[in-house]
Amino acid sequence: MTANVAVETTPEVPLWNDPSHPVSARVDALIGAMTLQEKIAQLYGVWVGASADGGEVAPHQHDMEEAVDLDTLLPSGLGQLTRPFGTAPVDPALGALSLLRTQTGITSANRFGIPAVAHEECLAGFAAWGATAYPVPLSWGATFDPDVIRRMAAAIGRDMRAVGVHQGLAPVLDVVRDARWGRVEETIGEDPYLVGTIGTAYVQGLESAGIVATLKHFVGYSASRAGRNLAPSSVGPRERADVLLPPFEMAIREGGARSVMHAYTDIDGVPSAADESLLTGLLRDTWGFDGTVVADYFGIAFLKTLHGVAGDFADAAGAALTAGVDIELPTVKTFGAPLVEAVTEGRVPESLIDRALRRVLTQKAELGLLDPDWSPVPPAFDGADLDDPEALRGKIDLDGPENRELAREIADKAVVLLSNDGTLPLDRPRRIALVGPNATEPSAVLGCYSFPQHVGVKYPDIPVGIELPDLRESLTAEFPDAEITVVRGTGVDDGDLSGIAEAVDAARDADIVVVALGDRAGLFGRGTSGEGCDAESLSLPGVQQQLLDALLDSGTPVVTVLLAGRPYALGRAVQDSAAIVQSFFPGVAGTRAIAGMLSGRTNPSGRLPVSVPRTPGSQPTTYLGAPLAQASEVSNIDPTPAFGFGHGLTYTTFAWSALTVDAEEAPTDGEFTASLTVRNTGGRAGTEVVQLYLHDPVASVVQPVQRLVGYARLDLEPGEERRVRVTVPADVASFTGRDGHRIVEPGSLELRLAASSTETRLTAEVTLTGPVRQVDHTRRFRAEFAVEA
Repeated sequence: MTANVAVETTPEVPLWNDPSHPVSARVDALIGAMTLQEKIAQLYGVWVGASADGGEVAPHQHDMEEAVDLDTLLPSGLGQLTRPFGTAPVDPALGALSLLRTQTGITSANRFGIPAVAHEECLAGFAAWGATAYPVPLSWGATFDPDVIRRMAAAIGRDMRAVGVHQGLAPVLDVVRDARWGRVEETIGEDPYLVGTIGTAYVQGLESAGIVATLKHFVGYSASRAGRNLAPSSVGPRERADVLLPPFEMAIREGGARSVMHAYTDIDGVPSAADESLLTGLLRDTWGFDGTVVADYFGIAFLKTLHGVAGDFADAAGAALTAGVDIELPTVKTFGAPLVEAVTEGRVPESLIDRALRRVLTQKAELGLLDPDWSPVPPAFDGADLDDPEALRGKIDLDGPENRELAREIADKAVVLLSNDGTLPLDRPRRIALVGPNATEPSAVLGCYSFPQHVGVKYPDIPVGIELPDLRESLTAEFPDAEITVVRGTGVDDGDLSGIAEAVDAARDADIVVVALGDRAGLFGRGTSGEGCDAESLSLPGVQQQLLDALLDSGTPVVTVLLAGRPYALGRAVQDSAAIVQSFFPGVAGTRAIAGMLSGRTNPSGRLPVSVPRTPGSQPTTYLGAPLAQASEVSNIDPTPAFGFGHGLTYTTFAWSALTVDAEEAPTDGEFTASLTVRNTGGRAGTEVVQLYLHDPVASVVQPVQRLVGYARLDLEPGEERRVRVTVPADVASFTGRDGHRIVEPGSLELRLAASSTETRLTAEVTLTGPVRQVDHTRRFRAEFAVEA
């Protein structure tokens, strides 16, 4: 039988519970009936953990928060439940039952029967025990394939929705400005167009499943000085407008994102959480965003404790509300008693409470949480017997075959072949020396926001919950007739040189060496990549470079494989490796994707979303540099990358030809149309990624030498050719002018059709004519590609 847990209603349905009325009228009526304490209770969350036996959740304690008494809070209501699945390892079915029972308790405790919004992390999959760990966002960028990322996000959203979650804290739309930053793995890349298009696809997929997507971190977090986490950001207004903001504009306008999370950092002395011009003036008044703004965890309290712009927690709450923050996460701190007291004393106007509350309740109404027939029973429990928790254990699968197949597809598309002297694909080698710290480490495919690395490491006695084949297992399956000798050589960052001699001996006895190097994801110094795991330089962690150099001296061809969260300088390996394979924490199917590329079972098709540096100390730099950022005779530091943004090889060859432009001139409100032919001239099927870069040789303000404005993936059989047509609106040539307005200027432009930022194949000179034209966030964002059948 199904437990009776539906919310009880009276025969006369209150206006706020009546879906026949407009949402605005329902919300206004509810606000008018609430006390101050009930209003404020809707504006904060409580960090909880689901019960392992299906009972109600328990408050999670953190060293940055005080104990929370739910029994005291719940009679006033509760805005959000923070990470019920993502706090401790819990069977998904029992976690869903725990959330169900908690929601029942919340609705029965407050006068209006309002449930909480449950939110979770979903940066590389639903961050819950037993859920599929997909490739990290940097791998999303490497696919140059928005469609597959949209499908992945929809699958993640369906899993979250099935167990009662409403909101996901993703995607990260920060544009990489310094690869030393630990959270590079969480980003999509160093180009705002790539970040915007891939991030928007993720938002569309998540929202299609009914999950509220949360854009983060708004804005400037990735531009911190020296790549240090939560350091000040030295960003000018033009860099903010032309590099950091466009992905958010696109994800709101095209993706329909319903929530935004403020950044921790300040820009020019103004913390994002207290920046009214950003969170209200730009986000709402200019862009028209009507969703909720949520605090990054503890970010409102940081206005007092870290930024020093608030004298006490009440001042911090008032500053955040004034700026436009609606919800305090992860738990109640400043929006609790300090805010009640501040409003009562007249220090914070109640109108600010009502403004934030209206947004929160509007979103709850749109989620159906105010409807009289709302039920806490999630879709996964349709028809289940909820009175027997143990019978539910194992009944919800968050890592099913469809998920894993999708994870495999993304991993295959994301692994990048950086160099190859013809050694790859391997032709049935007899003896393989598999060397390196990531050769036998299952977690080497996971980022820091995957559940096993984010939470599971705190519970070493509990199984990881998902299948994670290491590289040794995948190579053994891929090359069943080969003799594989495994030698660790050294650790990721332990500095141990004692195993290098053994590794060299194994290399000399082998036909081929596969050396697996890179990172260990973790949090706040517990890894070499991840939040709070910033790098002093882009040298490989520990003594991995010494191991690599010793193997290169062995006389046996070396295939260098990176399982990492950021790009690293590889020293002489750039020239001396037989091949270099770059992967960015490629998820549950990652090692199989790498093995498949090595054998030739799959054809590499990934492209770099970030440049790979030639030297470890040339940061910060990205391909988006102006002329002064390029190599010159007046500096001894050469920032030229070893492998540029967009680079990636395949096992076949392509010829580009017959570029035509319909008209070489267009007005500043017009467009150009260009066409080219791409032919697979090799003997294998393969994927080419046609990238369109814009070069503006003369502008009223300094411009990058080039910037990506469009791309398309082409899958071609041997000998097959396709005609590709690209429409380039003048809007994509826009930039922020001297007066702070975005403009399109008349003048000459160069359209560069390229295989990467360092390999232009075809160019077209075109001219914009007419007056300077001002554009805004409603401009056309994309150069649109069409491939003829």
